[in-house]
Amino acid sequence: MTEPSARPTVDVVIPCYNYARFLRACVNSVLDQAGVDVRVLIIDDTSDDDTPEVMAELVRDPRVEGRRHEVNKGHIATYNEGLLEWAKADYSVLLSADDLLAPGWLARATAVFEADPGVGMVYGRVVYYSDHDALPKVRTPPAGRTVWSGVDWVEARCRTGQNVLSSPEAVVRTSVQQAVGGYRPDLPHAGDLEMWMRIAAVSDIGYVRGEPAAYYRVHQQSMMRTRFSSLFADLEQRQAVFDLFFREHPELPARLRSLANRSIARDALWRAVRAYDRDQLDEIPVAELEDFARRVYPDTGRLAEHRALRRRRALGPKVCSRTQLFLGSHLVKRGRGLVGKQLWKWRGQ
Repeated sequence: MTEPSARPTVDVVIPCYNYARFLRACVNSVLDQAGVDVRVLIIDDTSDDDTPEVMAELVRDPRVEGRRHEVNKGHIATYNEGLLEWAKADYSVLLSADDLLAPGWLARATAVFEADPGVGMVYGRVVYYSDHDALPKVRTPPAGRTVWSGVDWVEARCRTGQNVLSSPEAVVRTSVQQAVGGYRPDLPHAGDLEMWMRIAAVSDIGYVRGEPAAYYRVHQQSMMRTRFSSLFADLEQRQAVFDLFFREHPELPARLRSLANRSIARDALWRAVRAYDRDQLDEIPVAELEDFARRVYPDTGRLAEHRALRRRRALGPKVCSRTQLFLGSHLVKRGRGLVGKQLWKWRGQ
């Protein structure tokens, strides 16, 4: 009688800081995954809520381990502790304690890895939500998968200048993760994008369509709404990501770095444009945004956003705001963004 083949193994790292109220649901979303063998490591970064008690309850399951730091180490060190020092399975996942894996996601993701040894990371569609007890209903595109070469995936990031992952939907081949290293402490805001690109520099990237991969909780206490809320933080961190990445990967085509710089400059200029449309020059530093764009991409004069800014400057913010003279261009850009969002749900890019 033929022995059944071993199932894929997945290690899931769950950092937790004062998220005791979410922790049970998060861990159970991992333990309920079918078709794979999972291990869970909860790392309590010195929470002062009920996290130790909840963790003590959860580790009764032999698949769950728990650690508690004696001093707070911060999120980057905690992530890397789990991913680089503890994880030993075929594949690994970093899952915040207030997020959830979707049913069946790990089996769908690992099937892509098992079919193609060159794939280093697989992700799927993430769904944003605010209430564990009322997950949003979503329309599901037809099931399927896409695998890009790493360079093609990096080029797509350069064209938009944006990340396309939130994090819980990413599954990484553990050997690749530990070869390229973990999160960088000097990139606390956009370090995940830099790490995804490092993975893409050495492997192919897969995307699974169909059912959601994970649920990402959005709430007022989340890091993206608190610590990194300044106007320039996002722009500067994304620019730092691309600068560092291309400095460490000079073998990649030079046009990609220029493409990334152009995308980020366009983003900065469009924020300045919208400040005129809304008469918010007292709140939004338009001159600084323009200077930033010029430093990033010296040829800003050729960009449509720069021409749009000149037109608004000639009229002044009050005229732009009261007449909404340029509403059409805003609606066109917004429409393209909505179309792009729908395409992302289907294609992952």
